[in-house]
Amino acid sequence: MAQIRGTANYHLGPDHRPFGGPSHSAATSDPSPLDAIREQTSKIEDLLDTFAEPVKPYLPAIGRFLIVVTFLEDALRIMTQWGDQLLYLHDYRRIPWGLTHLFLAANVVAMLICSVLVIARRHSEYAVGGLLGVVVTQALGYGLIFDLNFFLRNLSVMGGLLMVLSDSWHRKRFAFAGLPQIDEKDRKMYFQLAGRVLLIFLFIGFVFSGEWSVSRILVSLVGFVACVMVVVGFKAKWSAVLLVVILSIFNLIINNFWTLHPHHPQRDFAKYDFFQILSIVGGLVLLVNMGPGQFSVDEKKKVY
Repeated sequence: MAQIRGTANYHLGPDHRPFGGPSHSAATSDPSPLDAIREQTSKIEDLLDTFAEPVKPYLPAIGRFLIVVTFLEDALRIMTQWGDQLLYLHDYRRIPWGLTHLFLAANVVAMLICSVLVIARRHSEYAVGGLLGVVVTQALGYGLIFDLNFFLRNLSVMGGLLMVLSDSWHRKRFAFAGLPQIDEKDRKMYFQLAGRVLLIFLFIGFVFSGEWSVSRILVSLVGFVACVMVVVGFKAKWSAVLLVVILSIFNLIINNFWTLHPHHPQRDFAKYDFFQILSIVGGLVLLVNMGPGQFSVDEKKKVY
């Protein structure tokens, strides 16, 4: 279209060479670096699609389960460490004795019920709202809202929950054929964009925590490029797969809680971090399945 608009008013054909310069076809015979990158990433995406074809029908279920697994583990930990949790809230957080029981019980019930609803794809809006409420109330109750790593990780968990909402609206768009779906479509676009942006905050926390090394710098640079591609929606599926691989390897190496003694002081922290990263991986799996949405470079390329 750009060539048609550019030559229509001046009667310049494709072989016209103004000022004796090279023809248009000769000037554009060599692909630009961006075109070369697109060509290579397209080949990688095609290869990934080939290998992922057998598991593709199961990706939504896998993603949803991984997203809520941190809430299921948290509910189990509260029930098995009930006394310790009560003492911490009462002695360190100065929460009155009766409210501590109510706080823990409400969190356990909400996490169990909402997690089951998310996995079963039932009442996703209420389930996601309940889990978002759990994230906020726990941040306030345990006094971790000003902990930067905790804050960034939970932003990513929220991004995964928003991807669950987008996935539920994506699946419901065929339920009412013939009826207007504009509002739902708009919601899906905005929530998909917000989910994409929030998912990458965990990697930002990873970059600015821990000791620097050559391998850490290389992983951070590769991950940063992948995060930017996810946010803008350029080759988002390929970038999300790359982040899934990086986070999974990092999770197994750093948060290997199963190698620690049951009474090791860091075991619970490593276990908590392990399942939180699994939840964020689940959000990225949903992104791989759904795509980046209409607010993305990938979708704009389809239009133009």
